[in-house]
Amino acid sequence: MSSKPMDQVTWQEIEPGAILTEPGSARGYNTGDWRSQHPVWTKSRCIRCGVCWTVCPEGGITEEPGGYFDMNTYCKGCGICAKECVTGCISMVPEEE
Repeated sequence: MSSKPMDQVTWQEIEPGAILTEPGSARGYNTGDWRSQHPVWTKSRCIRCGVCWTVCPEGGITEEPGGYFDMNTYCKGCGICAKECVTGCISMVPEEE
């Protein structure tokens, strides 16, 4: 963006909005900071099928060593993973727990 006063900036110099201007820049935002609930896995019931990882709309689930899954900082607490879990090993708990 130009260092000129705003009334002297032309439309060609204004940075486009609502787009990522640098590759990978969204990785710097922990989008799960505002969730009110989060998933908890009962690993003894988990069959490591990856359905939770596949259905997560936000990339909020990460595969751990050993093939199990857990939430990451992008989890927004939507609960789709728990709803779609074939073994029912994922439960949603309030964020303060």
